[in-house]
Amino acid sequence: MKQILVIHGPNLNLLGTREPQIYGRTTLKQINSSLEKLARKRKVRIRIVQSNIEGKIVDLIGKAKNKFDAILINPAAYTHTSVAIRDAIAASGILTVEVHLSNIHTREEFRHKSLISPVVRGSILGFGPASYLLGLDALIDILHVS
Repeated sequence: MKQILVIHGPNLNLLGTREPQIYGRTTLKQINSSLEKLARKRKVRIRIVQSNIEGKIVDLIGKAKNKFDAILINPAAYTHTSVAIRDAIAASGILTVEVHLSNIHTREEFRHKSLISPVVRGSILGFGPASYLLGLDALIDILHVS
């Protein structure tokens, strides 16, 4: 059975209450529940982790090789600042999809540039919690084709 690592970056533990006009009222627990339901339906295993710590995310990606077939990541604010996470994804060689709840290109200018996008298979953004489900579905489709 294929295994996918889901990584939620900084402050995503605050979903549901943090800037609901941007991120909505859906909680991280609700997103995780939807991901788990989709994973069961599509017959893959997922492991879900949330961290506010850049180094922990880098370690998770580094240890994912030979354990996981793919990574679904919302690097959150690290999208725009973390060369370390970018390099970890590139070095891992693991199929990765980047997701964002909001459309980073319609927000503040400093959010327009993703350091992560150039090293992932694709990016899905702007669809709220559905971004995660679309990203997971895409990964599963790619894994089942390969």
